[in-house]
Amino acid sequence: MASEVKPFFEGLRGAMPKARTCETVLCVPFPLIPAAVRFAKDVRAAIGAQDVSEKCFGAHTGEVAAEMLKDLDVRYAIVGHSERRAAFGETDAQVNGKVHVLTAHAISPIICVGESQAQHDNGLTAELVTYQVKAALAGVDEENIKKCIIAYEPIWAIGTGRIAEPDQVEAVCSEIRGVVRKLYGATRARAISILYGGSMNGNNCAELLAMPDIDGGLIGGASLDPREFARIIAATAME
Repeated sequence: MASEVKPFFEGLRGAMPKARTCETVLCVPFPLIPAAVRFAKDVRAAIGAQDVSEKCFGAHTGEVAAEMLKDLDVRYAIVGHSERRAAFGETDAQVNGKVHVLTAHAISPIICVGESQAQHDNGLTAELVTYQVKAALAGVDEENIKKCIIAYEPIWAIGTGRIAEPDQVEAVCSEIRGVVRKLYGATRARAISILYGGSMNGNNCAELLAMPDIDGGLIGGASLDPREFARIIAATAME
């Protein structure tokens, strides 16, 4: 809610560690972006959007174009989130389109990939995630891959009570880096940020962030509590 933006940032400002060891990004709903951009300056955080249209600026009623986000000083946008794929039928082709419109406007796409419980239980994780990464990056050139971020979010570990062990997460994130290596070479693969988005919180973040191929987190519910979110940010100093 708009009324919650200022109190949230005030709480976050008081809880944030003095030494910053990571880039902090808050991806907020479209109506809250202007207020978030204003208050985020106090906590040295960037603002991102939770989605974007794959359409270019024009007659697409109800859509939010990358041009609009750029004009609001948005620097990141999530694409392909599991909830968008499941609830709104978002396809890999749409995700790819969103990656292209974002990079064309110098906005970094946070590309979400991940498998369902059935796919996980049937040993299809590597195959599915590899396909999703390749599909999302189709046609992305050497210059624009530098703007991309990939987030692994195992759907089966989000709000289900099932826990993804750090070694399991690391194996998938390593697989993702391997896909990028095959497509763009070792230098780009080392440079790309790979996040984990499966219910990371203040209690499990340190162990997850210690893994070599987990560069950060795509934080869900834990980000709504300023103190809990600040705990996760502080944990990046222990990587």
